[in-house]
Amino acid sequence: MMSIWHSEVDIKKINEMNENTMVKHCDIEITRITDGSLEGQMIVSDKIKQPFGIVHGGANCVLAETLGSIAANLTCDPQQAHAVGLSITTNHVKAVRNGIITGIAKPVHLGGKIQVWDITTFNNKDQITSKTSLTMAIIARLNESQQ
Repeated sequence: MMSIWHSEVDIKKINEMNENTMVKHCDIEITRITDGSLEGQMIVSDKIKQPFGIVHGGANCVLAETLGSIAANLTCDPQQAHAVGLSITTNHVKAVRNGIITGIAKPVHLGGKIQVWDITTFNNKDQITSKTSLTMAIIARLNESQQ
């Protein structure tokens, strides 16, 4: 299989870029990149739980959008375009109370203007905890004369 990424990817650099952002606040870290997918993990802590002691649905969305957004941007030539979130739909399948949530982002459609990503999350027992469809818009970068 040919890689979908625009250029060589460096997990360490990606994780360093996320310092001082919501991604870091939610303890999300990119852990693996294959030729056709991007994986990451989110540590389950009180700061991402709702008052009933389970992971907040919004935290699932943050993990999914983080993985899909990073993946979409890695397919773009950063000199020409970048990807921004357009729509996200998450189905919360199984509650999580502790451990680590792992997410895997895979492309469904990699178009020139629109990308669609499927993000599935799993608990420590490899049970599906959520399914997300993320639509990304590919936006042309403006040069200085266009700004």
